[in-house]
Amino acid sequence: MAITEYGDISRTTAGYYAAELLARGMPFLNIEKFAQSKPLPAHKSTSMIFTRYTSLPLATTPLTEGVTPVSKKVSSENVTMTLAQYGDVLGISDVVADTHEDPVLKEMAVLIGEQAAKTIETVRYGVLKACSNVFFANGTARSAVNSVLTIGKQRKVTRALKRQNADFITSIIKSTPSFNTESVPPSFICLCHTDCETDVRSLTGFIDVKDYGSTSPYENEIGSCEGVRYLTSNIYEPYADAGGAKGSTISTTGTSSDVYPYIFIGRNSYAISALRGEYAITPVVMNPTPSKSDPLGQRGSVAWKTMQGAVILNDLWMAVEEAAVNELS
Repeated sequence: MAITEYGDISRTTAGYYAAELLARGMPFLNIEKFAQSKPLPAHKSTSMIFTRYTSLPLATTPLTEGVTPVSKKVSSENVTMTLAQYGDVLGISDVVADTHEDPVLKEMAVLIGEQAAKTIETVRYGVLKACSNVFFANGTARSAVNSVLTIGKQRKVTRALKRQNADFITSIIKSTPSFNTESVPPSFICLCHTDCETDVRSLTGFIDVKDYGSTSPYENEIGSCEGVRYLTSNIYEPYADAGGAKGSTISTTGTSSDVYPYIFIGRNSYAISALRGEYAITPVVMNPTPSKSDPLGQRGSVAWKTMQGAVILNDLWMAVEEAAVNELS
């Protein structure tokens, strides 16, 4: 049996399945929305190059009449992002395919779309939470943290970002399988675990998404506070028992506080390989068909693979606030 890149399905059908995978997975891809991104081109290397430019010094010296100022060179630096391949396979038997009343292959394709998105979001989260621009809710190290996020601590982070000329997010990648952007009201973005929601809602000046008026909320957004919009996901796992004495905060073992990264994002602070485009995600569907290794055609599969990567472009245009989270009584 001849096996193509997509298994038993055509290139056109593979494109349809890829769109189905992404439609199921897009709500889990918060990090995708706010990145500087490039779609993965076909038949290229496993690296992508992003260029960051250094701001020019101010020209505060008055010009001399008739004298051309000395020309300056633009200073830039290349940042390399290394891609890795991820994927998984779900098996299906001929009995299930022939007797199950639901369209099993289609349902499996939907499930792997969710799996793929959560996998990629987890990989990207691992990169972002390693940002070197770290603030602690108390103390000077993660091992001391047992205080929760407050408005004062948020202000400390946003003031530091603004001092480094971090820009607000003003456009995002749309939450559709197409590779398009849309303009949004300017703000910083904060990504945090769903456990953090109560503490975020307790911030002085917090505005719930239902009170936004004409501003449309993002998927998984709970609200905003003083120019920061908060999105939550249980993918953004805390560091279990990594903080100080737990007191009234969440702890995995009941001794030390779990430490939750709040990731504050400015524009162009990090880059990704977009989960969009023809070569971003490849579905492979194999129907239970007789072959040399399976003469009775008893086994089939639905699988996916993707080449992905993420890289921080400027640590000072994003920040991580490490904080504990209050227990609920």
